[in-house]
Amino acid sequence: MSKLYIVATPIGNLKDISIRALEILASVDLIAAEDTRHTHRLLDHFEIKQKLIAFHDHNERRQADLLVDRVKAGESIALVSDAGTPLISDPGFRLVRAARAAGLVVEAVPGASALTAALSVSGLPTDQFQFLGFLPAKGRAARLAEVSHYPGTLILYEAPHRMAALLESILEVLGADRELVICRELTKLYEQVAQGLVGDILDRMARGEIPARGEFVVMISGATIAQSVAQIELDNCLRLLIAELPISKAAELAGQMLGLKRNLVYKRALALKAEGRQL
Repeated sequence: MSKLYIVATPIGNLKDISIRALEILASVDLIAAEDTRHTHRLLDHFEIKQKLIAFHDHNERRQADLLVDRVKAGESIALVSDAGTPLISDPGFRLVRAARAAGLVVEAVPGASALTAALSVSGLPTDQFQFLGFLPAKGRAARLAEVSHYPGTLILYEAPHRMAALLESILEVLGADRELVICRELTKLYEQVAQGLVGDILDRMARGEIPARGEFVVMISGATIAQSVAQIELDNCLRLLIAELPISKAAELAGQMLGLKRNLVYKRALALKAEGRQL
C-alpha cells in the first residue's frame, strides 16, 4: 500500500537510528528531505541508495501537492528533517495535513527528538510541559509574558547566536528565580547539560563555560502559585486601565500600583492589546 512515512532520524549520534527507519528509507520510492546534502550523508553512512527530493520551508506549499499526488499514484514516500522528528519545529505540517485530507495513510516511524531527549535528562517536571519552538526575535518578551504564569516546564529551541538575547529576555520577563536547564549538542561529541538560575547561566555563557556553539534546547521551570497569581493580577489591572487610557499611561499606572518595572508592564500591555484585537 502506498503511504507517507514520517521518519525520525538521529539528532547527532548516527547509532540512534532505528532498524525500522533504515528499512523504510531503503524501501520507499522517494525520500523528501529538508536538506538533501545532509540526508545524503546519512544514507551514505548506512549504504542506502535512494532518490531524494528537497522539501523545506521555502517550497513546502508547492511540494506538498506534488508529493500527495505521487502517493495517490501508488508511490510510498518518506519525509525526513535534518535531525530528529519531522514537524517538530521543522517542515511537514502542510504535507501531513494535505495527505490526511486526501485520505492517504500517514504512518509514523518514531525515533530521536531533541525535545523529549532534553526533557528526559533535565530533572525538571515532565508531567506537564509546553513546547514553544523558536521564539521570534521581535515579540520574544511578549511571548514569554503570555506563558509566564504557566505551572509546567517551558521548552524552547534556540540558535547559538541568539542565546544571550533569549536569556536576557527570560531574566527580564520571568525574573531571576526561575531554574533553567540548558542542553547543548545532545548525543554529539561535545554534549553539555547545564543547570542553574537564569543569572548563573548568563554568567557561565559570558565566561565561555557554556559555548555559544551548536544546537540548544532551553527548559524553564514553571511558575509558582505566587507567580501565577501576580501575573493574573497584572493582566486584570492592565485590562481595566487599557479600556480607559492609552497603553503608555496604563502601563505606567499599573507599574506604580504593583511595584513592577514599567518596560516589562508596557510589553505585557502591548500583548494584551494585540490579543484583544484578535478576538
